[in-house]
Amino acid sequence: MASDNQKSELNRDKAQQELAELRQLINHHNSLYHQYDAPEIPDADYDKLFDRLLLLEEQFPELVTPDSPSQRVGDAPLDSFKQVTHDTPMMSLSKVFNDQDLADFEARILKRLDSEEVPRYSCEPKVDGVAVSLLYEHGLLVRGATRGDGVTGEDITHNVKTIRNIPLRLNDNKKHPVPDRLEVRGEIVMTRSGFAATNEKASNTEGGRTFVNPRNAAAGTLRQLDPRIAAERPLHFFCYSAHVSTSADEGVDKAADSNWPDSHSGSLELLGQWGLPLNPERDVVTGYQACLDYANELLAKRDSLDYEIDGAVIKVDNIRLQQELGSNARTPRWAMAYKFPAEEASTTVNDVEFQVGRTGTITPVARLEPVFVGGVTVSNATLHNMDEIARLGLRIGDRVILRRAGDVIPKIVKVMEMTAQADTEALPGKSDQLERREVVMPSICPACDSPVEKDGEVLYRCTGGLVCPAQRKESLRHFCSRAAMDIEGLGEKLVEQLVDANLVHTVADVFTLSKEQLLSLERMGDKSADNLLNAINKAKATTLPRLLFALGIREVGEATALALATHFGSLEKLMQASEEELVQVEDVGPIMAAHIAHFFANEENDKVIADLRERGVTWPEHESQTVSDELAGQTWVLTGTLETLTRDEAKARLQALGAKVSGSVSKKTSVVVAGPGAGSKLDKATELGVKVIDEQELLAMLGEQAG
Repeated sequence: MASDNQKSELNRDKAQQELAELRQLINHHNSLYHQYDAPEIPDADYDKLFDRLLLLEEQFPELVTPDSPSQRVGDAPLDSFKQVTHDTPMMSLSKVFNDQDLADFEARILKRLDSEEVPRYSCEPKVDGVAVSLLYEHGLLVRGATRGDGVTGEDITHNVKTIRNIPLRLNDNKKHPVPDRLEVRGEIVMTRSGFAATNEKASNTEGGRTFVNPRNAAAGTLRQLDPRIAAERPLHFFCYSAHVSTSADEGVDKAADSNWPDSHSGSLELLGQWGLPLNPERDVVTGYQACLDYANELLAKRDSLDYEIDGAVIKVDNIRLQQELGSNARTPRWAMAYKFPAEEASTTVNDVEFQVGRTGTITPVARLEPVFVGGVTVSNATLHNMDEIARLGLRIGDRVILRRAGDVIPKIVKVMEMTAQADTEALPGKSDQLERREVVMPSICPACDSPVEKDGEVLYRCTGGLVCPAQRKESLRHFCSRAAMDIEGLGEKLVEQLVDANLVHTVADVFTLSKEQLLSLERMGDKSADNLLNAINKAKATTLPRLLFALGIREVGEATALALATHFGSLEKLMQASEEELVQVEDVGPIMAAHIAHFFANEENDKVIADLRERGVTWPEHESQTVSDELAGQTWVLTGTLETLTRDEAKARLQALGAKVSGSVSKKTSVVVAGPGAGSKLDKATELGVKVIDEQELLAMLGEQAG
């Protein structure tokens, strides 16, 4: 007769066998449901299988395997994300925007290959999601990471495992075995239908947070520390490439053996055989005209897809040609993204209001009937100035066409004709018919009732100065910003509270704030008050260039502030300088000189400077003699992430050598320093043939110059 131990062992063996069958069956139904949209069993039957799996794993925890479907949900939330290094950098794609750009892309390929044979291209949608890397070792998913800066990302394995169409273990096959180490690249999206359901659920939940678009929803979900939240949300993964290596330090673009396909499309087919989800809209075509036809067909079905796309990705299909074409600093020469036009929508201008900026400039802002365009709901759009309103022929009550220029800034591009406005009467979300009214610049400031005066040909300005609360708030935000006094924790909302509570009238009042005053503010706790007071105290020791920039003198940016400090050496000499003396400073013209002289001639401004001194703020004299002329006449641009120096440190070092550091690339740019994650500035430099170096070359150059 069998002993209790023997019975237990028999039960364990039986459970192990049943668990193996359950996992295989559940994975099969997961694949049918999530990859092929062809479920064979109803949800209730699936739930019974899953419940049985959980019950057995609870009874026999030693039989739980890393690739079990139960491991998708995860355990307790993590405290933080750790950094991981990708086996090979996750590069960006060059972008083209029209037919000619696409033709030029092919022409560059043929020229570099010295061939007249038109290549075949692998085409697929440019999915608007979150780029991720999945690492499989011996077929088992061991890590998921965000793109990050292209070299280093954040470990999101706990959330990636909850995504139903990502296999926890790859399907091996004898002809093409799964490599020992495979790094898969792709995009994680939240489906449009899932996004709508997620937001509806959140809106019906007390304190629930709704998302503005599917991409933000996906990104926010992947950055949750609690994987149970990710498990509840409808995320989906599309694989677009893979990299095989023998170790973490030895990444290559294809497998070392001859079994790896010789085309990108063939590689995708192989990845699909291993169980990785592919985009069903992909295709292989020959020649740029066929690529254009593919992109236009994709654009036509854009709104019918259940996920967001913003273009088409075109890749040379032949892997040998890919290797021959190679890559630039951050983009492959054999691939590019054909970007679709920014989305447009029509809406109604319900009103035009006027906002007051830091220097008193009054800007008209259109208040719109809310409209979903370019992935976000837009209810406001700047009109820049009265000339722009005249150019558009805009009146309150008009129906307008709104575009998200560059997928970032909402812009009114056209007023619709009256006949078109009449045709849109029945559109959903259309306001009741508004009486069309002319837009008129107010004669008094909307924030302080001070007179408004015209400044030049286009601008209007409030004359209230620091008595204007709107200008006070903007001045204080600028004063506390990172490039100015760098007071950490004194952000926009806190500035609003301080001014509204009459605790701060000038920027100098920041240094008189007490803990008692701070604790009287909404949502200000004891620790937060202490941290802010420490930051304020730390900011008392600053530099002359930072102080000049922080004061908010009209048209005086960081570069001009440094030039003034370098030229005059002390604030006292600068305050006494005439307009004639000011124009002797590099980049200071007559208009800027007048603004500077006017600022220091104002008694209120002099009092603010005196108050800063009295309240302990110090700025040593600027040693102009330390600036060399080694890089005099050169314009440098910094882009991407710098790993050794901060952006401010690199800028200061270059300026100390006489260089001008600009925020944009032009034909006059001498050198661009590009770190990981460099974007459009690097593309522009490549297009213009501007010299590009990395941070190591910059450090070597700085060492040589310093020596």
